[in-house]
Amino acid sequence: MPGKAVKDFSLPATGGGTFKLSDQRGKTLVVYFYPKDNTPGCTVEGADFRDRHRDFAKAGAEVVGVSRDSVKSHEGFKAKMKFPFELLSDAEEELCAQFGVMKMKNMYGKKVRGIERSTFVIGKDGVLAREWRGVKVPGHVEEVLNFVKTL
Repeated sequence: MPGKAVKDFSLPATGGGTFKLSDQRGKTLVVYFYPKDNTPGCTVEGADFRDRHRDFAKAGAEVVGVSRDSVKSHEGFKAKMKFPFELLSDAEEELCAQFGVMKMKNMYGKKVRGIERSTFVIGKDGVLAREWRGVKVPGHVEEVLNFVKTL
């Protein structure tokens, strides 16, 4: 919920490291949750964040993507798409639970449990500044960037 401090978290990340929220203090952090590596919407969304990465950096923001895929899957997706940011593996759904992004969804007429595409901006002070849930990909990254520029 915006205005609330985000509980520290740590997840395995691409590049062989561990990503810790507490290491990001003093930076604006954009955390985007997406359903699955190498799927159409997730590929477009990641490419949009990639293409605007310099603008986010200029605005003082770091971007990370999160899904339940393994680090190995993330490494392949990141390399293929040339993402300049890290992807975090939340296989145990701990961060998904913290942000409440797991939902029942319809996939080809079947009910499946998965990540609802969502983006969160965490301010330099570790407080949630803004959230977008049930994101539609077109225009979304631009909207997030415009918000980050106001911080």
